[in-house]
Amino acid sequence: MSLYIESQGRGEDVALLHGWGIHGAVWNRVAEQLADAFCVHIVDLPGCGGSGMTASYDLPGLARVLNDAFPLPLHVVGWSLGGAVAAQWALDQPEQIRSLTLCASSPCFMQRSDWPYATPPETLRSFAESLANDYVATLDMFLGLQVMGSKDGRSVLRALQASLAARPAPQREALMAGLDILQQADLRPQVGRIECPILLQYGERDRMTPPQAGAWLAQETGGQMVMHGGAGHAPFISHEADFVAAQLAFLRGV
Repeated sequence: MSLYIESQGRGEDVALLHGWGIHGAVWNRVAEQLADAFCVHIVDLPGCGGSGMTASYDLPGLARVLNDAFPLPLHVVGWSLGGAVAAQWALDQPEQIRSLTLCASSPCFMQRSDWPYATPPETLRSFAESLANDYVATLDMFLGLQVMGSKDGRSVLRALQASLAARPAPQREALMAGLDILQQADLRPQVGRIECPILLQYGERDRMTPPQAGAWLAQETGGQMVMHGGAGHAPFISHEADFVAAQLAFLRGV
């Protein structure tokens, strides 16, 4: 399959991976600023935006699709589910990933008895059930969940809604497969093996991937942690200037 990728700028390559329920347009403003110093590639993951579906819709399968699309080493920035895909890519192809940035992501998105820093199981189950009945309302509900706790929740929600409208919405099949990943994936035993430099950008008020998940990752991986005060699940939107500044400083230093 072929991925829909928009590229801009010149310099070292940086791929931006989006989260569940949306597509790469959510990165447009960040990409414009990073493109002053880097060649930035905005990726639509399979089944989202302009990209077709893939048969192997799990973390290893998505990592393989990305690796096929980018034959040269590059930096990868992944938000939420996109961060888990990026982490899997770094584990599977360590020679390909120059650096890894995880934004509001987690090695394990669903709460477990030994992992409280995640989304409750009943929340993810309710999304799976509602997708079968009302696709549009489910996406709207999920976007609303992402801004809960954020000081600028309404403006962030409007930005997310505008991004979603910019390209074709994710296919239902991709959404269901993505929810399966959110419910089942657990990279905690593996993330300590990631070899490249790591930046962790998190929102202080994130209720989907609480900042404790980022702190755990920092301890396990030795990654650099940046906490955005007052931010929810999308700090690259609500705290755009601070996010971009931290990202540029990191990329220039690796």
